[in-house]
Amino acid sequence: MIKKISKNLMLALFALAALHAGAQNYDKSNTFVYNMYGYDSHHVDTSFRTITRIDDRVYSQSAPLEGTPIPGYSATRTIADYAMDSLIYEIAYPNEVYRAVMPMSTIKWDTVSMGKNKVKYVTSINSNKLEFVVATGTRYTVTPMPSYGRLDGVLLEFWRNGQKLMELGKHSKAKLAPVAEAKNPIRISPREMDRIQTDHLVQTTRIFDDVQLCWGKEKAVVKGELPFDSVMHFAGGTLALKRINLPQLPAHYQHYMELHQHSNGDAYDRTGCVFVIPHRMKNTFLEGVAQHPDSLPILKGRDDKTYQGVVRTETYEPIVELMRFFTSFGVRHFNDRVKIDGLEWRDENYYKQDVTELSDLLSGDVWIGIWIGNYDGGGHKVTLDLKSYPGDYVMGEVMPRYREIIPLFTTTNVLEMAGQNYGQMFGSDSLKVEFDIPEGAEHVTLRYITTGHGGWGGGDEFNQKPNTLIIDGKSSFVYTPWRCDCGRYREWNPVSGNAWDGLTSSDYSRSGWCPGTATQPTYFDLGKMVPGRHTVTVAIPQGDPMGGSISHWCVSGVLFVE
Repeated sequence: MIKKISKNLMLALFALAALHAGAQNYDKSNTFVYNMYGYDSHHVDTSFRTITRIDDRVYSQSAPLEGTPIPGYSATRTIADYAMDSLIYEIAYPNEVYRAVMPMSTIKWDTVSMGKNKVKYVTSINSNKLEFVVATGTRYTVTPMPSYGRLDGVLLEFWRNGQKLMELGKHSKAKLAPVAEAKNPIRISPREMDRIQTDHLVQTTRIFDDVQLCWGKEKAVVKGELPFDSVMHFAGGTLALKRINLPQLPAHYQHYMELHQHSNGDAYDRTGCVFVIPHRMKNTFLEGVAQHPDSLPILKGRDDKTYQGVVRTETYEPIVELMRFFTSFGVRHFNDRVKIDGLEWRDENYYKQDVTELSDLLSGDVWIGIWIGNYDGGGHKVTLDLKSYPGDYVMGEVMPRYREIIPLFTTTNVLEMAGQNYGQMFGSDSLKVEFDIPEGAEHVTLRYITTGHGGWGGGDEFNQKPNTLIIDGKSSFVYTPWRCDCGRYREWNPVSGNAWDGLTSSDYSRSGWCPGTATQPTYFDLGKMVPGRHTVTVAIPQGDPMGGSISHWCVSGVLFVE
């Protein structure tokens, strides 16, 4: 005699019983539990949804979370009122409940009979084939997905593109919540419902709000530690800095920098940078910000120039670029200056970049800066947010993403207007940095950002130049940064200037950047490196100066050690 039945066999028997039960059994039931499966899960039960029927109303709600909910999580339910042909969506927060009501969808279906009391509904939406297997002949309609409209009967299975995603069954952990009408719900539209849910779930930190980056602002005076949540201007007003406390979120979150920028008087394409200042060592970049760039560690080039704070030392880490971006030619401020048939100028530049890989540097006490190089009294306006998107509804471990993040070098001279030199060392030398790989390192990746500058025909901005990366004395990678899609961004450049041949300056291909865009990092796989001291060298055939014009390179490198 068999005394024990496995959980999987029990689920299979429940599902089989549901598929072959008569219509009258469904009519007698008031609760239904649907097993839900994810893509590539091989039908492993990943979650379940509980359905409660009361007369012509069907209440659909998720099972209680097993674990601590993430910030902004809300209890949700959908009510299908088949007597009124309407859907009611509700989300409940501790102090308020929102409700949205909309008509039930009408979708054109193809039906396929599958024998007595069983029909398959088939349709295609957004190139996805949807199949609903329904038990017919029932007095009531029951489905956990009423947004697809009325399917007369009880849903047995749901398939999308040939994979089963849902089926009627039982779940040993199901806890049926009592059905109660919400008291004094706030009536909103379905679109507002989506926005409210997103606003609660996505953790948004406003870092800079309509901040002006221009020439002529007084330098902030720092006495002691930088205060929290105060926007402070440096480098003539072209650099804004803020000390902020960022939340420590579980590892399943993804993090994005979201930047809005427009001209406030400056007509030109300028280099911009969003960065974080590491403060784990004795010396930090803040010393150069609060005092003078010459107070930073000095790299002496063969050209007899000094380069301040650009490379890692035993006691100093350079800034880490979160986003390298470039302003367009005068968007918004100069939109009325030039009119061209067939072109409508955009209102702002918008940049959004995934910075999840740098999240270990973006929690707790953090110094974040933003810079746009310019000598204009109006300059530019910027608004910057850090947005964190959850990958789960429950809190998980707050743990480092990497064993170590090692900033190596940054020649982007965000203190340019305070006297920090351009990265011209490549004209007579290469850039060499030493670093240490810790014990237990399994894999090392170099995150590299590079853009060439020199705005005349022979300058490095408009000429392809290979970047050679030399690891421990061996030439390991050669990469030539180049963007040939700059003409795509014409609508963001109202005063870029037209050339005799019909092109405009913003159309021209450039060394890894376009006006109005962000430059994406390139990743080099360094594999498993033995613990101890190593070197990385960057070599670029930088062009010679011409008159008062120079070429230079903004390069930055960060190591991720797994």
